[in-house]
Amino acid sequence: MVDVAAKAATHRIAIAEGRIVMNSATLSIILEGTAKKGDVLGIARVAGIMAAKKTSELIPLCHPLALTRVAIDFQADEEAHAIACRATVETVGPTGVEMEALTAAQIALLTIYDMCKAADRGMTITDVRVLEKHGGKSGSFVNN
Repeated sequence: MVDVAAKAATHRIAIAEGRIVMNSATLSIILEGTAKKGDVLGIARVAGIMAAKKTSELIPLCHPLALTRVAIDFQADEEAHAIACRATVETVGPTGVEMEALTAAQIALLTIYDMCKAADRGMTITDVRVLEKHGGKSGSFVNN
């Protein structure tokens, strides 16, 4: 692992997003709350939060962090038959939270896939990326 002992503890934020594209009928099942496995977006939200907290266990050499905030937000795009997931992760510490935000977004999307795969095995997870990063010596990054 990289030695971060000499780095200042600062407020750090990372925002990552991704989307899952599906059949229109699958999107309707999710939005109407009629999926056989239950509340898809509610469970996916909890999965994303849990994933952010477990990132250092999943990614080799990733520092374990005391997270101060994890928020998972979903936005349905009925025209594109897709759901976008945005994960915002914050900490006060010597290293950033980009990996936690990326992990949270991807696991939330994978949870949607898992809960709906019986209805639609052709779902596609796409466009996963860091949107913003703030804090630390390198300052801010915004991905346009």
